[in-house]
Amino acid sequence: MDLDVFVTAHRAEWDRLNHLLHRGRRLTGAEADELVSLYQRTATHLSQIQSTTPDPMLTARLTQLVARARATVTGTRRASWRDAVRFLTAGFPAAVYRSRHWWVPTALISTALAALIGWWIATHPEIQSSIAAPSALRDMTRPGGEYETYYSSHPAASFAAQVWTNNAQAATMCLVLGAFLCLPVFWILFLNMLNLGVGIGLMASAGRLDTFLGLILPHGLLELTAVFVAAGTGLRLGWTVIDPGPLSRRTALAQQGRAALGMAIGLALVLFVSGVLEGFVTPSGLPTWARITIGIAAESAFLTYVYVLGGRAARAGDTGDVEEPDRSAELPIAA
Repeated sequence: MDLDVFVTAHRAEWDRLNHLLHRGRRLTGAEADELVSLYQRTATHLSQIQSTTPDPMLTARLTQLVARARATVTGTRRASWRDAVRFLTAGFPAAVYRSRHWWVPTALISTALAALIGWWIATHPEIQSSIAAPSALRDMTRPGGEYETYYSSHPAASFAAQVWTNNAQAATMCLVLGAFLCLPVFWILFLNMLNLGVGIGLMASAGRLDTFLGLILPHGLLELTAVFVAAGTGLRLGWTVIDPGPLSRRTALAQQGRAALGMAIGLALVLFVSGVLEGFVTPSGLPTWARITIGIAAESAFLTYVYVLGGRAARAGDTGDVEEPDRSAELPIAA
C-alpha cells in the first residue's frame, strides 16, 4: 500500500471526524450519524495502516482520533455497586474457574515438591545441619519454640494485616511477572515451596509434624490456594506471550491482562480472609481439630464459590474480562 496515496485519499475524512469531535454536544442528528460512520471508517483505516505499512506518527494520530471518537460514540460510564456485585458473583469466580487447568496442576506439582523437600530434609541429618546449628534447630522445633510462637509474637490485628500485605504482594508479583515468559513465577513458587518444605522437614525430624500441620492448615489451605491461583494465572499470561492463539498478541494479552487485574483484586480479598485466619484462628486456644476444621471450611467455601458460581458464570460466557462497553476497541486485522 502506498502510504502517501492512502493519506491523500482519506485525510478529508479524518479532518471531518476531528471537526465533528470538537463540536461536542452541538451536533445535529445527521452529524451524529456522520460521526459514527466516520469513526468506523477511521478505525478500519488505522487497522490497515498498522498491519501493512505502520507509520509511527500517523498511527499515533489515528489512534488518538479513534479513541476520542469511541469515547464520544459510546459515552462514559461510572462504576456502581452493581459492578462490584457482578464482579464478586460472576466475573472473579468465572476467571478463577476458567483458569483451573493452569492453577490446579500448579497446586498439585507445588505441593508434591514441598512434600519431597520436607522428606529429603527430614531423612538427611546433614541437610538439617547445613540449615542451622543443632541448638538453633532445637529452638525452632521444641514445644513453645519459634515455629509455634511465630503466630502469636505480635498482636493479632497487626499480624493479620502484615500477613495479608505480604501474601497480596506475592500473588500480585505472580500475576504481573507472568508476562515475562513465566520464569519469575516458577522462582516465586519454588521459594514458597522451599520455605514450606523446610518447615515440614525440620518439624518431622523432631517428631512434631502433627503440631506443624495443626499450625499451617487453618490458614494455609486458603492462603496457598490463592497463591496457586495467582501463579497459574501468571503462567497462563506468560504462555499467551508465547502462543496468543487466533488473536493478535496484543489483543490476547489485553484480554488476559484485564482478567488478571481483576484476579488480583479478588485474590486480595481471599488473602484478607486467610490473613484473618492466620492472625486470629491459628494462634488461638482452640483445639487443633477445631482450628483445622475452620481452615477446611474456608477452603471448601472458596472452592464451592469457584466451581458453582464460577462454573455457572463461565458456561454463560463470562470470561472475567470487563464488560464490552469498557473495553478498548478491537480493530479488525487486514488480511
